[in-house]
Amino acid sequence: MAEVKAGDTVHLHYTGTLLDGTTFDSSEGRDPLQFEVGSGQIIPGLDVAIPGMVVGDKKTVKIGADDAYGQVNPEMRQAVPREGIPAEIPLEIGTQLQMQTPDGQAMPVTVVEVDEATVTLDANHPLAGKDLQFDIELVKIDAA
Repeated sequence: MAEVKAGDTVHLHYTGTLLDGTTFDSSEGRDPLQFEVGSGQIIPGLDVAIPGMVVGDKKTVKIGADDAYGQVNPEMRQAVPREGIPAEIPLEIGTQLQMQTPDGQAMPVTVVEVDEATVTLDANHPLAGKDLQFDIELVKIDAA
């Protein structure tokens, strides 16, 4: 059987959980995740776990935060003046918003703190700083 190698496009089913067992994402009920191995399209710790697998293989991969979404970067949190945010924008803690960077890119942020004068927004990925676990099953290989 053909083994996965860098450059192959793979199709896999997965369930991603935190180490406490909380599921944060899954392909259950959807098409398998499809990506090119070694292309940087997925988190590094998962990308390096795929080469050598064959169709039908299943495995559990534990990935430290550094090889997933990185550590929480305090510089990615910013307090902005409350009056700079339009009144119709909800400001409950946990609300996800889109901001625009100076070069016009959309950047997702999460409201993490609100007081009378400021709203603190966090642009870190929601899974930054967390160790992850993936249960994966390789269902197809499109060889490079």
